[in-house]
Amino acid sequence: MLRVYEYANCSTCKNALKFLDAEKAAYEKLPIVDRPPTVSELKRMLAFQGGNLKKLFNTSGVQYRELKIGEKLAGMSEAEALALLASNGKLVKRPFALGPKGGVVGFKADEWKAFLKANA
Repeated sequence: MLRVYEYANCSTCKNALKFLDAEKAAYEKLPIVDRPPTVSELKRMLAFQGGNLKKLFNTSGVQYRELKIGEKLAGMSEAEALALLASNGKLVKRPFALGPKGGVVGFKADEWKAFLKANA
């Protein structure tokens, strides 16, 4: 089953969930702020994102800017970045969806369609 980390007040998350419902996809919905992805889930997603750590961060988020993550990211080890994300769901790009054979962050219908096909 697909795991979708989302934030209830996020319009992009709402659009992604509507998309999944329209496609009749089975998924587990998880609150990203209360229960962020684990380090192992983040490692899997990082592999699906071609090793680009920045793609896992909510770069438009208030906390990302307040904590000046953009300035610090280049100097962080992968382990440090993943630990930070696992400890603070507001820093994670959302929606964040993992399946057995792929993962997507953010919402673009064409990417999610390919994601569903790969994980069918």
